[in-house]
Amino acid sequence: MTMPRPTEYNREQANFSLQRTDSVSLYQPEQAKQDDSPAWIIPFPRSQTGPMDSPAITLPPEHERAMWKLFRDFFDLAEKKRRWNLVDDIPWAECNPGLKPVVADIVETFCAVELFLPDYSSKILPKVRHSKSRTWFYANWGYEEAKHSMALNEWLLKSGSRSEEYMADMEGKVFAREWNLPHDDHLAMLVYSMVQEEATFLNYRNLRSRVGELGSDPALEKLLNYLAVDEKAHHRFFRDCLRIYLEYDRTAVIDQLKRVMHDFNMPAINDLLDESQTRLAAIRELDLFSPDIYYREVYLPILTSLGISRQEMRTPLKEKKSQS
Repeated sequence: MTMPRPTEYNREQANFSLQRTDSVSLYQPEQAKQDDSPAWIIPFPRSQTGPMDSPAITLPPEHERAMWKLFRDFFDLAEKKRRWNLVDDIPWAECNPGLKPVVADIVETFCAVELFLPDYSSKILPKVRHSKSRTWFYANWGYEEAKHSMALNEWLLKSGSRSEEYMADMEGKVFAREWNLPHDDHLAMLVYSMVQEEATFLNYRNLRSRVGELGSDPALEKLLNYLAVDEKAHHRFFRDCLRIYLEYDRTAVIDQLKRVMHDFNMPAINDLLDESQTRLAAIRELDLFSPDIYYREVYLPILTSLGISRQEMRTPLKEKKSQS
């Protein structure tokens, strides 16, 4: 999906905006060049079966040392500024039971997606075991994502939006299904994770803004702020790891960026959750994520941040024909 506790996004090393995103249509995205436009979908983890045996690219020792420093910087900053307490840091007594039902529907969807954590962790760890930095990161990431699902679940119960029995039934349905890695090598998964974390940040940020517009819920707004801060920190770690891989093998990284970002699929909702179309309709209703938001706030900023041009992301015409 923290301090001196994080209070807003404009603090040091987390100065991203919570301003409301302009409304855009899911069905009429802004026009992008045909040869570099990504797939238009709302991002959640995709389920896919298939062989997962691509060999890992092992970084030279100096690059791996640089990646370990990234992790230590990430971890030390989290310990100093970003940790938050599920019991003490959210004003649970200020839950608003009068919010529009669509808000609870979306919180339930986000909670369900977070509940696939056992699959996310168990499937990715063997892929990155060659890298101590990434393995240790995922151990920390799993702790934070577990807290996210617990917090979302807690709000659904304390707000009166869902009952204990309902949530137990929902969790049973989630655990009866299995999520699989959407890509077959660790570098593609690094790209995917970087994109996914930024998209998740935007979903939480935008839902927080909508809640404020719909009547306010101090508990949910504070909770979503914590989750968004965490997701942004995860995104930055993955992005900075990719910068190191770019130094080592720029061509391989760009190939995986094209592969992932031009076909960024949506997934657990469609493949693994019940009532997927209803869940998607709720996300569209509040305009939390859309093709335009993906292109404007995920795709283009990532290219800029990595120092990659749109021309580098274009697939040569010959290659396009061979794929058709």
